[in-house]
Amino acid sequence: MRILYQKFETLLQNTTTDFKRYLYEQVSWESRMVGIIGARGVGKTTMILQHIKENLNTRKALYVSADDIYFGENKLIDLADDFYKNAGEYLFIDEIHKYTDWSRELKNIYDSFPTLKIVFTGSSVLDILKGSSDLSRRAIIYKLQGLSFREYLKFFHNYDVAVYSLRQIIDNEVKLPDLKHPLPLFNDYLTYGYYPFGIESEMNIRLGQIIIQTLETDIPQYANLNVGTGHKLKRLLSIIAESVPFKPNFSKIAEIINVSRNSLDDYFSYMEKAGLIAQLRNETSGIRGLGKVDKVYLDNTNIIFNLVGDKSNVGNLRETFFFNQMRVKNEVVSSKNADFVVDGYTFEVGGKNKKQSQIENDGKSFVVKDDIEFGYLNVLPLWAFGLNY
Repeated sequence: MRILYQKFETLLQNTTTDFKRYLYEQVSWESRMVGIIGARGVGKTTMILQHIKENLNTRKALYVSADDIYFGENKLIDLADDFYKNAGEYLFIDEIHKYTDWSRELKNIYDSFPTLKIVFTGSSVLDILKGSSDLSRRAIIYKLQGLSFREYLKFFHNYDVAVYSLRQIIDNEVKLPDLKHPLPLFNDYLTYGYYPFGIESEMNIRLGQIIIQTLETDIPQYANLNVGTGHKLKRLLSIIAESVPFKPNFSKIAEIINVSRNSLDDYFSYMEKAGLIAQLRNETSGIRGLGKVDKVYLDNTNIIFNLVGDKSNVGNLRETFFFNQMRVKNEVVSSKNADFVVDGYTFEVGGKNKKQSQIENDGKSFVVKDDIEFGYLNVLPLWAFGLNY
C-alpha cells in the first residue's frame, strides 16, 4: 500500500486547481458511493484529484487506479479493508472498468465498511447496471461530458464567461465582456477544444489513439465480443464520419459490414455509450431515449476533424456542435420541419445566409447561424449555444 500512497502523492502534487469542470460543484461528494462516468480524456481523473487536494485530509483519503500493477496480485476489497482499518475514510478508484468483477467487489466494499465513502470513475461504455451485483440502489452516477465552448475559453485562453440558460440564449442576453470577436476562437474550439488534452501538442495523435483503443479494446471487452468486432466497429465509424449527417439505413449497413441487424443496434449503442457517436431520436410518448433514431452524428466536432480532416462538411459540423452542447442540460429531439427541438423550442441550424422558410413564426422557432457575432430577433449565433454549461 505504501507504493500506492507514493503514486497518489505524486499525482496530487502535479494537480492544479485553477480551472474546474462544470460538474465539479454538482457532485455530491459526501455520498457513500459516487460514480463518475465519461468518455476517455474528458477530465474525470483531474476532477477527483482536485476535490481531494482542496477538501480532504490526505491521511484519510487514498486514490488508486484500477489498472495499477498492484491489482495483479491484490484484490480491491482487501485494499479497502486495510485502508479502513488504518482510519481511511475516502477511497477513490479510477478506471474501475479495468478491474475484473468490479461491480461485485464495489457492492461488498459498500456493505462491509459502512463509514467508508467511495468514488469511482469509468469509461462511459461502462454500464453501471450490468452484472450480478446491482449498484443502482447504492451509487449516485454522474456523467461528465467534454469541454463546452465556455469552458474552453477559460481553460485555453483564461476568459471568464458566465453560464447562460437556454432561455437567456434565445433572448439574446449573452455577453462576452472581454472578448470582442468570438468566431476565431470558436473555430479553434471546433477543431481541438473539446478535450482538455487539446491544449497539449500532438492532440490528434492522442485522440486517434483513444478512438482506436475504444473500438478495439473497451467495447469488445465490455460486450464480450471477439477481436474481429473491432474492425467492424471501425468500418461502421468510418461510414458515419463520411456521411452528412448520417441517416441510418440499418439493413443496408448491416449488409455492408456483414453483421446481423440486431447486432448493428448493439454496436450503435456501444459506440454511443463510449462517447464516439450521438443518436438523435424523435419524440415518442414524451419518454426520453425511446424514440426512433432519425440521425446519427459523431459525438463531437474534434472527432470529425480527427477522422476526416479538411473534408469535414460544414453543415455537419454545425449540427454536431449544437446537438453536443445542448444535450447536457436539455432534452434534444429531432424536428419534423427543422433540425432540432430543444425543450419545446424549434431550431434550424445553418450559415449566415440561412433563410427562415423552414420554421414557423410562432415565437418558439429560431434560426441558428454560424459566422455571425451577435443575434437579432429570432436569429441566434451558433457559438452562443456553447455557453450553456
